[in-house]
Amino acid sequence: QVQLVESGGGLVQPGGSLRLSCAASGDISTIYTMGWYRQAPGKQRELVAVITPGGGTNYVDFVKGRFTISRDNAKNTVYLQMNSLKPEDTAVYYCKANRRVSPYYDYWGQGTQVTVSS
Repeated sequence: QVQLVESGGGLVQPGGSLRLSCAASGDISTIYTMGWYRQAPGKQRELVAVITPGGGTNYVDFVKGRFTISRDNAKNTVYLQMNSLKPEDTAVYYCKANRRVSPYYDYWGQGTQVTVSS
């Protein structure tokens, strides 16, 4: 129904910045809230940020003041601007979208690797 493709990951120095993109295609009319998750090796997947169609946002404490989630409905794309990156931010970052109509389930992207290292 919906395909999500993340891009923008890579290798950056501590203190550097990256901007992740998530492009949605398919039946995009079914998309409601979107968000970013991340998963490091040996750790659980964790929520990073979410954004509603109206632009409301929520962030986990460890990224507040450093990361910004945004949404461009015309481009069917969500972004995650990451500043002041730390080595502990290293993970695979996944885009997620949930459906606004029944049946209710989530769409997931394939992930993009972010590595923060000197």
